[in-house]
Amino acid sequence: MTDGQTSPAGDTPSPPLLTIEGPRATIRLNRPRHLNRLQPEDLGALLALFDRIEADASLRVVVLTGTGRAFSAGFDLGAIGAAPATDTSAAPPAFEEVVDRLEDLALPTICRINGGVYGGSTDLALACDFRVGVDTAEMFMPAARLGLHYYPGGIKRYVSRLGIDNAKRLFLTAERIDAREMLRIGYLTAMVAPDALDGEVDRLATVLAGNAPAAMRGMKRAINEFARGMLDDAAARRRHQDSMVGTEIREGMRSFAEKRTPRF
Repeated sequence: MTDGQTSPAGDTPSPPLLTIEGPRATIRLNRPRHLNRLQPEDLGALLALFDRIEADASLRVVVLTGTGRAFSAGFDLGAIGAAPATDTSAAPPAFEEVVDRLEDLALPTICRINGGVYGGSTDLALACDFRVGVDTAEMFMPAARLGLHYYPGGIKRYVSRLGIDNAKRLFLTAERIDAREMLRIGYLTAMVAPDALDGEVDRLATVLAGNAPAAMRGMKRAINEFARGMLDDAAARRRHQDSMVGTEIREGMRSFAEKRTPRF
């Protein structure tokens, strides 16, 4: 499905779509008429997709992207409080819960930023391990302009990944910044021309899918914990020791000696 297309049903937008090609899972936000603005029902759908992906041992990498000219306009703030306050059983998952779950996904994740990134979707993309964006992309976080105090998890992510000064600038000024500035401050991992986007995402996904999955999973967990100031040192050391006698290192060393691609 190309960026210009909507769901298979035609013009009717749909919840996030999942496609699987070999070791790669792609989740596509699919409400292009509204710049892929997330609705409450999309949050539960995303959590279900994350669970499904982690349960499939054949998958090695996840790509998150959007349909149309934008990655996402963020969460629909008009939907907040739509459910009765007393009916907690009917309440959808919190947006923060979904972003945190994406950040902690066991598989490496790539955000394919095909256009603008606005509001809460800036944090959704930031929760991915890598962000590859087109040179026409832009982003802004309008919380201060809307009178919204952003949730703590998102603020922590901004600070740990972009630094205090950049986090203050983006949250407190609500300035729009372009793709070159997104790259400069570290929001983008790579910036490419629109016609090179798929090639760069494919290249990175292939690299990640070819590396040792258990080693990557453990190191990703340690890196995320360290960024939060909550590293479980003992668990990380156990994973290190286990890796020294595991099947992955045996295959890795054997393939290196035989000058071939490892088969993990």
